[in-house]
Amino acid sequence: MMKAWPARLVLVGAGKMGGAMAKGWLEGGLDPSALAVVEPSPSPEIEALAARGVDINPADPAPMDVLVLAVKPQTLDAVAPNIEPFSREGALVLSILAGKTIANLKARLPQARAVVRAMPNTPAAIGRGVTAAFASPEATEEHRRWCEALLEAVGAFYWLDDEAAIDAVTAISGGGPAYVFALTEALATAAERLGLAPDLAMKLARGTVEGAGALMRRESGMAPAVLRRAVTSPGGTTAAALAVLQGEGGLEDLMVRAAAAGRARAAEMAG
Repeated sequence: MMKAWPARLVLVGAGKMGGAMAKGWLEGGLDPSALAVVEPSPSPEIEALAARGVDINPADPAPMDVLVLAVKPQTLDAVAPNIEPFSREGALVLSILAGKTIANLKARLPQARAVVRAMPNTPAAIGRGVTAAFASPEATEEHRRWCEALLEAVGAFYWLDDEAAIDAVTAISGGGPAYVFALTEALATAAERLGLAPDLAMKLARGTVEGAGALMRRESGMAPAVLRRAVTSPGGTTAAALAVLQGEGGLEDLMVRAAAAGRARAAEMAG
């Protein structure tokens, strides 16, 4: 099925996430001439897109079908007036700004009617991201198809039925890659404390996390709990370690507390 790309699209903010999305769109089939990028300090990779037909920092902004907001949330007030020239009746605002509600976005962008809030994560840079989004009632079926094309170009995509769920998504998949990286660091630290050399400790930790992720993807029909039990012999070494990880105050409790803190911070950033 052909993707329903918008005819005219502007990306406001082309840092790591915005740049990853632009790359995914172009690799997915978006016509480079349909894309404009607004980024005060474009990286060499973004500047190089001009040679492919992408309009970098257009001198004469024209109304677009979709405005994708990928700036830092705290800069929204400063950049909002500069976005208005791209707006038009019927345009869609697609925001990946953590914590910024649809009401907040409409207040900053008075011409905005249809707004979609989305939360991708950094594996979008390699086409393996996961994104969930919520659409305002004004979003049409065409708007939804545009969002699906744009967000599925960088990984898996899911619609949400409740805007409030975005804060939970932010705390789980949005920040999740950092939690996995922190787990890798902790695993390497544990290896060092057991006497392994730092270089080997990190190689073992990275390889283990990468391999486990690949196995879980390959066995996508199998629950993680089943995969865990397959590695765990009763009374064995893994069972002894899991008794600690799954005990009171262990990994699950820590993750629940961490996610709750992330969701609370996302809620604080609204307004």
